[in-house]
Amino acid sequence: MRELDGMAEWTAASALHLAVFGYAGREYGISPRLLAALRENSGSVIGALDPDGALVGFCYGFTGVGDGELYHYSQAAVVASRAQGLGVGRRLKRAQAEVARSTGARTMRWTFDPYALRNAHFNLDVLGATGVRFLPDYYGEATDRILVSWDLWGSRRPGVPLPPVEASDRAVLRQALRDRFDTGARLTGVTHSPGRVAYLFEGDA
Repeated sequence: MRELDGMAEWTAASALHLAVFGYAGREYGISPRLLAALRENSGSVIGALDPDGALVGFCYGFTGVGDGELYHYSQAAVVASRAQGLGVGRRLKRAQAEVARSTGARTMRWTFDPYALRNAHFNLDVLGATGVRFLPDYYGEATDRILVSWDLWGSRRPGVPLPPVEASDRAVLRQALRDRFDTGARLTGVTHSPGRVAYLFEGDA
């Protein structure tokens, strides 16, 4: 697990990104030159390599500023299918957090698809990030996202539990997410029971 360096490694990272997400169009690609620029300008370009030196995971991000806060934005993280389930994603995020802390950032942000419950569990329950905003049609039609914030220096502040929202019907979930975030509540976890998966919110009080 280390920062990637050199055109060959940045090109390999770009290729892995396309392969994992199954993108066909060039518009979805990542320029190796962009990764070079990020690497030299307070961005993160982290790779996970197997014992033979082959790239099996990759994440990248950049420094952002919002509401007077300096943060690191993690644009994407991918893990090759043969390395999934081995904790590579968690180690990538933690390595990226080290880079973010070195820039002075106190938090790291990224978005995830609220209908992808496996990703929700990883972001909220495994890493301990907090959902702070609902972003409908973030990349265009039918691309709803939840923006999360991950405290890089401390732990999540406890809040007041609110009744969970069931993650079943997309239209129902979409409206429920809008309603909950509009109240100032924050998304903190995913609960599982036989035949039922639900999101758990906490208030700001």
